[in-house]
Amino acid sequence: MIRLDIRSDLRAVQQQLDRLRAGLRDRVISAAINKTADKAKAEMKRQITSEFAIKASDVGSQTRVQRASAKNLQVFATLEAFGKRRGKRSRNVALFRARQTKQGVTVQIKKSGGRKIIKHAWIGNQGRTVFMRDGKQRLPIKPVETIDVPQMFNTKRINAAVIAKINKDFPVELARAFKALTRRGQ
Repeated sequence: MIRLDIRSDLRAVQQQLDRLRAGLRDRVISAAINKTADKAKAEMKRQITSEFAIKASDVGSQTRVQRASAKNLQVFATLEAFGKRRGKRSRNVALFRARQTKQGVTVQIKKSGGRKIIKHAWIGNQGRTVFMRDGKQRLPIKPVETIDVPQMFNTKRINAAVIAKINKDFPVELARAFKALTRRGQ
């Protein structure tokens, strides 16, 4: 499981926030954090699907935003990327456009790279798993696995893009939430 911890410099908006009463200040901050976390999740999905040959729905089902709340004075949001199987860090290569050939199975993990062949492998389990023999005998067989969404997110280029998006959007969302909640007078 990968978690992001971003700290932002709020000096520009700090004076405006100091004038608000405590309850309203917490609501402004939590609204801005939640909006920024949702945008970060979308950016994470966009970056991963642009670099890896994986569907956006697969990435979306493996990321979660734990929302900030003004009621319990929780002023942080957690953006998590977790493996499909809890505790496991790998994903079967069948999900990466696997095709059966005479030599074995070809897969394309990265969009920029070509298809790679896995010799003597086959697609089984009704197309959900790529298998390989573990030795010369008929059995045992083992699934062929590669990285999962948390490791994809942890690549430097994707991680840096998401953090840059958070740093760019948080002050804007904080000002927007401040304006919206003070306009309503709540």
